[in-house]
Amino acid sequence: MEDTAVNLFIYGSLRDPTIFKSVCGLSFTLKPSHRDPAVLFAELALLPGHQRVSPDNVYFYAVENRSTKIEGFVIYNVPPDAMADIDRYEGKLYDQETVRVNTAAGPVEAQAYLGSPKSMRSRFGDRFHVNLIHELWLRKRIEKFFANHTRPGEHSPDADVERRAHRELLATTERDLVISHLGTDAVSDYYIEHELSRPCPSIRSLDDEPGVRPFMENYIGLVVKQVLLNQFEQNIQERYRYELERLCPSRRFFTRSTSLLVALKMINANRHGVGMILHRCLETMPCEGRYDLIDYVKYAISAADSVFDSRVVRSELEKVQANRQPGLMPLGAELELSNLGFKAVRSRTRKTDTDFDGFKYFCDFRLDVLSWKLGGYIDDHSGTNDFRRRGFLELAPGRLNIAGELSKPATADPWIMNQLIREIAMFYPVRPHSLHLSFQIRKKEGQNHRMLPLSFIKCLLVLGGGTQERRTGRLWVSRMAHDEIRQDRYGEELMFSRVSKRKFHLEGDEIASRSPSYATTYVQQYKFIRLEERANYEPLIMALKGLQITYNPGDYLTAAQLAGSRKLRVQYQRLKKWSANPTEISRRTMGRFLDTVKRGLMNEAHYRPSHQLHYIDWALGAIDIQLRLYNKQLQRRAALRKITSIRELIETIKPRHG
Repeated sequence: MEDTAVNLFIYGSLRDPTIFKSVCGLSFTLKPSHRDPAVLFAELALLPGHQRVSPDNVYFYAVENRSTKIEGFVIYNVPPDAMADIDRYEGKLYDQETVRVNTAAGPVEAQAYLGSPKSMRSRFGDRFHVNLIHELWLRKRIEKFFANHTRPGEHSPDADVERRAHRELLATTERDLVISHLGTDAVSDYYIEHELSRPCPSIRSLDDEPGVRPFMENYIGLVVKQVLLNQFEQNIQERYRYELERLCPSRRFFTRSTSLLVALKMINANRHGVGMILHRCLETMPCEGRYDLIDYVKYAISAADSVFDSRVVRSELEKVQANRQPGLMPLGAELELSNLGFKAVRSRTRKTDTDFDGFKYFCDFRLDVLSWKLGGYIDDHSGTNDFRRRGFLELAPGRLNIAGELSKPATADPWIMNQLIREIAMFYPVRPHSLHLSFQIRKKEGQNHRMLPLSFIKCLLVLGGGTQERRTGRLWVSRMAHDEIRQDRYGEELMFSRVSKRKFHLEGDEIASRSPSYATTYVQQYKFIRLEERANYEPLIMALKGLQITYNPGDYLTAAQLAGSRKLRVQYQRLKKWSANPTEISRRTMGRFLDTVKRGLMNEAHYRPSHQLHYIDWALGAIDIQLRLYNKQLQRRAALRKITSIRELIETIKPRHG
């Protein structure tokens, strides 16, 4: 205990002056003119970054939550003997810590009794996470449904695995149940039974289709691998709920981002072991028609139980805790994968996908259901919803419902976003193709967009547009030069970036029933980025975020914009020529670009930086290095071409002089 008087922040039962006096013999008042030495002066105060919870419905506990604050009182000059009495009153479920609270006169340093995470978790368990009570209760009832409808009354390990397999194959139905009714009236048992009483998906009908046979093993392997990921992620969610809540305290974001990242890292780091599981599965249960989809799902669940290692989870969570760089701007990503590249949606292409046939049978194997945590579906860029269609395998963590355009931001942390992108690209045995990055726009920024300068567009293409070397030795920007981001549906336009609406609640939700402006958000989506398995997208994410805050850019370039502006048409033609034969980025352009990014990052938190200054400096340095390396590549290739031309000239001169 302190030997001198301290300031004390109170937020629970001690706010009652009579209780405070009964504990320590002193009282407090909000009137500064009070002269009684037994009455201490107090004033209203706010504790940021914390949430007040009451898992026992008796006492209040302050726990970390970056998106909320606690209202209470700060009592000044509490003597040491009174603090000793208060310390005994608070007990072992609280930790005394020094905090900074906000008052009308400014920030004040004070002592506060915050909930002890270790003690609360051991005493209250899941009740500690009050914002999850309704979801957990509903999931318990769903578990009860499967226990009563899948081999009822049987308590063998195989019966338990079969129930979990049924849940995997009906995962999106369970997901929609939780999302659509969370926070509203209770869900009846009849409704649960009606929604979940569906036939178990089967692949028996594919026995009569010879076209699927060459791809059967690859699809089964993808099913097993996807179930392994789902089971790892579910185990992490159940066993490390408190740690995950601390890493993602706000329910505005997709709460599975961190657990998915850890599960992906565990599987990608052990490719040899996962390969052995897949080989043994197909060796034990060959694709000859005797086994159904649920058999392979059950095998994957049993394998996940046997190889899941809690020590690895704890190690990965510690790495996330040590490296994360949380910001304020919500982020999202969509990854497109295809062995055919941009030809995946070209109807006249003769090239074929020898591994998955363009994912034609993706839904037959219920991979649309099994990959829901990563927002997986097949996109053929036509807008159709055909059951069987060829196209890109698209993944978007945080996308909860495709038909309803329902999604949440994946994270507000550029480091976690970059790690997710890399691990997803490594997880799927499919060539990466393109990446779309999304940034949520504040309500007041929904209009008054500004156009990014052409020089800044070139800088962004250098950072993420897929700069590649041609056979001739020259560089080009492949995303532009292949016409991958050009569209002719409504007239020629460049799909560089687009502003779009996103909903984060289903129509039956309490929030969604309010005004559309409250239930929807706007995002700026950048579509020019080439997806590469080993690339580091963290500098690009920071660059786009800085530009987004400073410029508030809108669509670039739509058919309407090109039709209405001769200047934009000229810029577009210049951009196409530059992409086919790029030139160096000038020092002046690089300086302006970096200054603009820095200005945005330094104003992210309402005219203050949200990230630590050393992280912003690192990001700016990484952007600068990438731009300079690009210029050096051009210079080196120009020098090589010059040397080659001189040699050719010498070779032509030699014969003339004998």
